[in-house]
Amino acid sequence: MERVPLVAAANVSERLAQPPALAISTVIFALRPSVSSGRPTLWLPLVKRIREPFKGLWALPGGPLTQAESLLDAAARNLQDTTGLAPSYLEQLYAFGGLHRSPSQRVVSIVYWALVQSTEAEQAEESENVQWFRADGLQELAFDHNEIVKYALWRLRNKMEYGPIAYHLLGEKFTLAQVREVYEAVLNRSVDPANFRRQLKQTAGIEPTDEFLQGGKHRPPRLYRYSGTNNHLVKTHLLEQPLLERAGPPGHPPPTL
Repeated sequence: MERVPLVAAANVSERLAQPPALAISTVIFALRPSVSSGRPTLWLPLVKRIREPFKGLWALPGGPLTQAESLLDAAARNLQDTTGLAPSYLEQLYAFGGLHRSPSQRVVSIVYWALVQSTEAEQAEESENVQWFRADGLQELAFDHNEIVKYALWRLRNKMEYGPIAYHLLGEKFTLAQVREVYEAVLNRSVDPANFRRQLKQTAGIEPTDEFLQGGKHRPPRLYRYSGTNNHLVKTHLLEQPLLERAGPPGHPPPTL
């Protein structure tokens, strides 16, 4: 009969005896130019782990919840500490609590997803251990963070279909072509320019300004602003939302609660 080493058995017993740890993670999306084409694409910052478990792998910004901050404040702090930026949109995504997410201790992560305006993202801080990556081509990440990013992308794309979420990735004023580029970057597909422009100009809350985008070779395009009457008008929209209980993206099981 094979005998389990005493040290290994003790480690398992100790892990089972520990209460679950509570952590906050934040998926941060922003538009940045593609390295190859220069067109806007969807990126997110990751943090390189400097200790076990998963030492050397990249992970979502996050950490333990402190006694003196709310869940929302902790998520915003993750963004500030990682990029030096404040979110234009921040919403609770899901609670991930699989039994074997971490080999050292059971960890329950409450995950938020955030959007940062493209003009702000240009000023984002980077270092050896904090770098930005294309959202649709990630390598293996620590823990279950690949699945978390996949779920956050699904949520963002769903929001794009029925709400004015796109304007949180733009500045206060924008051209219609820039709005189209946001949709193309997030949905990862081309959009017919003429049809999109016509539909967008008929959308409530899209108002032309008297200003034009300067610096191009052709006739400068007009700048627009979003003036909808809902909460998306707020420059920093922080939505504290209950943990979701609906299924995840098609073809994927819902995250483990």
